[in-house]
Amino acid sequence: MPTILGQNQYGKAENRVVKITRDGGTHHIKDLNVSVALSGDMDEVHLSGSNANVLPTDTTKNTVYAFAKEHGIESAEQFGIHLARHFVTSQEPIHRARIRIEEYAWERIDTSDGNSRFIGADEVKHSFVRKGQETRTTQITFDGETWQVISGLKDLTVMNSTNSEFWGYIKDKYTTLQEAYDRILATQVSSQWRYSWSSDEERMPNWEKSYAQAKKHMLQAFAESYSLSLQQTLYQMGARVINSRSEIDEIRFSLPNKHHFLVDLEPFGLKNDNEVYFAADRPYGLIEATILRDGVEPQIPVDLTNL
Repeated sequence: MPTILGQNQYGKAENRVVKITRDGGTHHIKDLNVSVALSGDMDEVHLSGSNANVLPTDTTKNTVYAFAKEHGIESAEQFGIHLARHFVTSQEPIHRARIRIEEYAWERIDTSDGNSRFIGADEVKHSFVRKGQETRTTQITFDGETWQVISGLKDLTVMNSTNSEFWGYIKDKYTTLQEAYDRILATQVSSQWRYSWSSDEERMPNWEKSYAQAKKHMLQAFAESYSLSLQQTLYQMGARVINSRSEIDEIRFSLPNKHHFLVDLEPFGLKNDNEVYFAADRPYGLIEATILRDGVEPQIPVDLTNL
């Protein structure tokens, strides 16, 4: 039975690049994990083994490091745009480039008074501690004409210690869960949002500001929503971002419910008045949904693990 070649791509994955910008004694860090995937006129390398149209993955790796020097890293999105444009416009067989980037944030270490600093230092501005909150993500796709930018974050763990309920659900003979009228609501946010910007003719968003604002709005919505379900909270988070950021047309969330169960302390003669909980690791409820601007068609893949 004959076979045909389907979708294919190649590139160098997880290129770790750290860029230090030195502004006198003040240093700035951008710490990225960059994955490049290229596709186009690549049939022959699969069918006959000819490498005539193949840009080596080692070259793509070197390009990442060279571009960090030549262009700097203003933002993960802007760096990905530089790379995607280069691969598509500089190599005729390459018709489409997809750049995925994870960014790891650092913050400055606060130093003590001047008496304890090393000799000659007025103020230390080159020492950092890795932030332990979220990992920032972005995916840049370019086909020579149209851009798609999907940015987001993962591993942002949040908790409300009250103002959350869960009751009135379907019950059958297998249901053992007790209704809750005051519970802990905790989740580890994974979110991707798609920008409306798609052409060089359009005004490009301020990527750094947009990321910070999107994160701020989703956190504020999480904190300010009285929750009757994690689904309701998810929708409020997405709606707040869409309504507050005109450059974002679509946002998708994957929220695992980090269950906290009250510990039965009665065997010890103690009353547990919503004070002591067991934090369950697994299994967990997984709540996922997309929120769209009215009139916009969804483009973020439903399976966030397979963008």
